[in-house]
Amino acid sequence: MSNSAGKYDFGMIGLGTMGRNLLLNMGDHGVAGAGYDKDASKGNLLEAEDQNGNLKGFSDIKTFTGSLKSPKSIMMLVPAGKIVDSVIEELLPLLDKGDILIDGGNSHFTDTNRRVDYLKTKGFHFFGMGVSGGEEGARKGPSIMPGGDKEAYNVMKPILESIAAKVDGEPCVTYIGPGAAGHFVKMVHNGIEYGLMQLIAETYEILKKGLQLDNESIEKVFTKWNQGTLQSFLLDITKDIFIYIAPGADHLLLDDIKDEARAKGTGKWTSQVAMDLESPIPTIDTAVAMRDLSKYKALRVAAAALYSKNDDRLNVDNEVFLIELEQALYFSTIITYAQGMHLLSKASAEYKYDLQLAEIAKIWRGGCIIRSRFLNDIFKAYQKDNALIHLLLDEDVQNLVTKNLPGIRSVLSKAIVAGIALPAYAASLSYFDNLRNERMPSNLIQAQRDFFGAHTYELTGKEGVFHTQWVEKL
Repeated sequence: MSNSAGKYDFGMIGLGTMGRNLLLNMGDHGVAGAGYDKDASKGNLLEAEDQNGNLKGFSDIKTFTGSLKSPKSIMMLVPAGKIVDSVIEELLPLLDKGDILIDGGNSHFTDTNRRVDYLKTKGFHFFGMGVSGGEEGARKGPSIMPGGDKEAYNVMKPILESIAAKVDGEPCVTYIGPGAAGHFVKMVHNGIEYGLMQLIAETYEILKKGLQLDNESIEKVFTKWNQGTLQSFLLDITKDIFIYIAPGADHLLLDDIKDEARAKGTGKWTSQVAMDLESPIPTIDTAVAMRDLSKYKALRVAAAALYSKNDDRLNVDNEVFLIELEQALYFSTIITYAQGMHLLSKASAEYKYDLQLAEIAKIWRGGCIIRSRFLNDIFKAYQKDNALIHLLLDEDVQNLVTKNLPGIRSVLSKAIVAGIALPAYAASLSYFDNLRNERMPSNLIQAQRDFFGAHTYELTGKEGVFHTQWVEKL
């Protein structure tokens, strides 16, 4: 791999799957790009896959930075955490004031806040940018969520708009907001992703155990649903998983995969910050918890041997039940998005992001992992009213919820009797039922808190804070 210096428009640090494919995407759109990775073979691969002669790989960081036009624009796509800080410190002596740094990884938004402040004092432009779409999205068009230094974003805007996914001819990228807004929105995107994936997994569980459908029949169900209101990227890939047989095998690869789910932390971060902001997202929380529970395989095996199990099979009319199950999945999907959007609205107020929720829904319609037909409804709801307190208060969304509500009630009642676990479905319905509950039983909790800890309470129709001596002192 040659390290001869040229003058390139853009630099990419980290030539793993995402970094390499994003740079190849840029090269396809006429961007002269330089890529840096300590592993020289990754630079060689970049050049081998570049079909336009626009890209160059480097394994020496000084030569890499020296090949870039000034002011330099460099994106980092490296693992979140201390590695990002290490790369920044390695870069700073090689940059000039006014150069642009972009963190395109899944950094925690608090780290991004810190880096924004730090790099501003050094005279550099910096912004954190969420990128969603996986390998294929990076190569063919992702959804891009940049936030932070708006001046720097405007410099990069033509390149980002050229490589982003397009829906109705419009690029799936927009300026999200100041500070760490871009990384925050990407984090919530990933939290919604956790919820949707768990719902699809639970749907698989009830199709396989409750209806005892074979893999071919399950694939047909998902294929049919993906042609209707449930159309989404996640459902689309799920149907394909149900037809994949590894070379030389005689059965689905899926059946050989361990039932122990992994995670990189963004779902957990979403749950943590939601609790900090007092914004309930129980479907997403449950999805995180179920990934954790799946890791306790030995414990689950021991418990399965210890406790008697009901017959999983549902005594239902399959044709009728499948209609109800489609409604249940759609209902829970709506609730999951609604929880995520409510969290975004709370964060926007708390962190002064001034998030434009319609624009966020708009750019999620293409390229990203949670893209779905329903995002058009979300876009329309917030386009009508960006200050909408909660998605479920939109009239059109209300009609969808009401229409699909009978399905989830029926599915959950039957699954519970059969002993089939549908925790994310249950969390979605309970969230909805309490959201529409004008008087929750929380008054009892307040009384209990005051009883044992003198934490006080408030009264309906009467101003002030009160405390009661609930029993006579001895």
